[in-house]
Amino acid sequence: MGGPKVSPPKSWSTPNSHFLTVLHEPWYKTVMHIQSTVSVATTEFWIQRGAQLLCLPITTGSVSSPNAVGSDSIPVPVSIFGVHTYLADSMQFLLEYGCRLSPEGCFYLMPSFRGEDVDSSHLAQFFHSEVELVGTLDDVMEAAEDYIRFLASRILERHDTLVMDAAGTIEHLKKVVQTLSFPRISFSEAIELLGDNPEWITINAVGGRIISRKGEQRLMQTLGSPVWLTKMDHLSVPFYQAFDGDDLRTARNADLLMGIGEILGAGERHASIKDARHALEVHSVSEVDYEWYLMMKELYPLRTAGFGMGVERFLLWVLQHDDIRDIPLLLRVNGQQINP
Repeated sequence: MGGPKVSPPKSWSTPNSHFLTVLHEPWYKTVMHIQSTVSVATTEFWIQRGAQLLCLPITTGSVSSPNAVGSDSIPVPVSIFGVHTYLADSMQFLLEYGCRLSPEGCFYLMPSFRGEDVDSSHLAQFFHSEVELVGTLDDVMEAAEDYIRFLASRILERHDTLVMDAAGTIEHLKKVVQTLSFPRISFSEAIELLGDNPEWITINAVGGRIISRKGEQRLMQTLGSPVWLTKMDHLSVPFYQAFDGDDLRTARNADLLMGIGEILGAGERHASIKDARHALEVHSVSEVDYEWYLMMKELYPLRTAGFGMGVERFLLWVLQHDDIRDIPLLLRVNGQQINP
């Protein structure tokens, strides 16, 4: 089997001329076709299951990852007609809200905004495929596996030649389609497996343990891919994840590792206002911007779980590539004006 015939031109490094390069490089036409199929297949998959597509604003006063303990991104503030607000980093809270209207669940696929620097695994603006379902973490993990298999199947049906030319193989797609259940390892088991190597495990300012990108790669080398990493330290995840166990130290969440590492993050939410309020306190988050969220939990209690998948990270896995900057047709970098 030969190697890839189509490769990325790295033209994002010259932003003033990048848009012209896109128009004649086969790599970007390949990305466009596959991303289009992912978008169409996402809607097809969830509509078949009865979920509703929510059309939501891109601004919010209640970011899902504020500057607080366990937050995994930096919010992007904006001022619109003199009003301070944020570009949404996730629509999870509003998808939870939508589940009160749609018991079959709800979903969306639209841009998310993060304040991080762009690098080989992070984008400042990316497409986010998110869903929230009535149910538990196990329910949403099963749905996520079905979703990944469905996307891989559609890509094989429509773009096997494109993937072969860009990745040099389609075996990874076939493997996922044929895998009935993805293996799981708990965070505590993963910590024991990785040992105390500081390259693989870091500790945040409040003692929450975090497995690094290199640590994720090590787990995939050892356990295979895809693999679920479950039940992280609660102090290393955002406040909205449900507590797992009476000691309130562990989160009821899971990350799906494949390709460059985590491509999909799942979690169960606090079902009661008591737990949600306690989590805000533990994570040093003010209740002020989340009063509506707490009121919803109090007046309309509901157990929900959901996930968010970074589409560009999924495309990296499809194309067996390792630099996410090669995926967007038009890259955006915080602090730079890039046209068009």
